[in-house]
Amino acid sequence: MITLHHLEKSQSIRILWLLEELEVPYEVKLYDRDPKTRLAPAAYKAVSPLGTAPVITEGEVTLAETNAIVDYICDGHDTGRLRPAPGTAERADYLFWFHASQGSFQPLLTNFFVLKAMTMRAPFLVRGVAKGMVDGLDKAFFGPRLAAMLKEIERTLAQRAWFAGDRLTAADIVMGYSMEVAAHRGGMDEANFPNAHRWLKQMHETPSYQRALEKDGKGTILL
Repeated sequence: MITLHHLEKSQSIRILWLLEELEVPYEVKLYDRDPKTRLAPAAYKAVSPLGTAPVITEGEVTLAETNAIVDYICDGHDTGRLRPAPGTAERADYLFWFHASQGSFQPLLTNFFVLKAMTMRAPFLVRGVAKGMVDGLDKAFFGPRLAAMLKEIERTLAQRAWFAGDRLTAADIVMGYSMEVAAHRGGMDEANFPNAHRWLKQMHETPSYQRALEKDGKGTILL
């Protein structure tokens, strides 16, 4: 049986959602973050090869990385419902958004927030310099790339109900966490991105996602 080692307020909510959507028998072990550092506790790092979330175990298998875990679970439990088959009209869009989630979107969000946090924690005497460097990176790199990504998300969701077409796929599941982060802290406001927020509402109303939140019990993102 699959065991999801679920770190609170982390990207492993995606795997919890996937398991609920596919109705896969599984166990979930919950881990609280360190109250001071907000990082994963030692018990979690002892399981995860990288000390990051998500991670699953099944027998002798220990597997980290969101998309690797999604493919592993779908290989064993999905009949093609969540992964459009090669040659179908939805396949290219599915592949793009499935990999853009972790290859482009989430790294942009994470790296920028880490740099912001470093600025706040920098010694007072160098804080101004650190802020100037972070602001420069945002203007030259992070800001334009994130803006382009949000624009493409809004354009895509203006044309279809879900990221790869008219039905939920694994691309939506892996995009979910990043969409929540972008809406809360990444500038994806409802006034300028109405279709993105329509998608978020649709996700929130999905029964399998609601069940995942009940199992989680602590929300999805660090604020």
